Amino acid sequence: MGFLPRHEKAPERDLPRKTGFPRLWETLSRDFWDLFRAGFLALLGCVPFILGLAYSLTSHVLVYAPLFGLLGGAIAGPELCGLADTVLRGLRDEPGFWRKVYRRAWKRNAKASLLPGALGGGLLAVQFFLLFHAGALKIRLGMGAALAAGVLPVLALSLYFWPQLALMELSFSQLLKNSALLFLGQLPRSLAALAVFAAYLGLTARFFMLVVTLLPFTNLWLPVLPAIFLIYPGINENFQIEEKLGGN
Repeated sequence: MGFLPRHEKAPERDLPRKTGFPRLWETLSRDFWDLFRAGFLALLGCVPFILGLAYSLTSHVLVYAPLFGLLGGAIAGPELCGLADTVLRGLRDEPGFWRKVYRRAWKRNAKASLLPGALGGGLLAVQFFLLFHAGALKIRLGMGAALAAGVLPVLALSLYFWPQLALMELSFSQLLKNSALLFLGQLPRSLAALAVFAAYLGLTARFFMLVVTLLPFTNLWLPVLPAIFLIYPGINENFQIEEKLGGN
């Protein structure tokens, strides 16, 4: 028995969950290394897509864009799904050793991630190719703006597609349908999350040489964490994630 009274600290799971930026900061500070590792693996998974896209742009051969986009996207798919799974586990305060949990989630979702990764990669590669060669192809300004805007629906659907794929076993068409409905169902949060992605891509393109040096550290956790954080309430409400899988 000690001389000083002991003050037991209430377990974190019994405390009310924080909201807003404090909650985002809590998740980031607690799970930073898990997020960093998952984001770095996702970045590595995107390297074949990036290199293939760069080659198609510099070679000026249109047919290379969808070919390398399909292949690179398929390679990146499982890692993108793994990153979404890591973020979701952090947001619902699920305990576990990251390495073991990530490996299990990767194996479970790898096969289902190939098709959406390939289709998304192929579509984005063609859009980027046409935008890059807009002048040479004599694409009008309005058509160029439409091509640029066409990237946004792919990102918008991706916001909800990868988290759903990490959580549930549904058909590709059902995942797409749910993604569209969820995006429209909580439009303000969806647009805010989409703005995070658009800003990240815009800054990367504008300050490419600087961003490249920081990319190993920021990798993909930087845009994905706040984006999924913004849309998570709608996903949890519609699918009762924490009720079924557990969470504080």
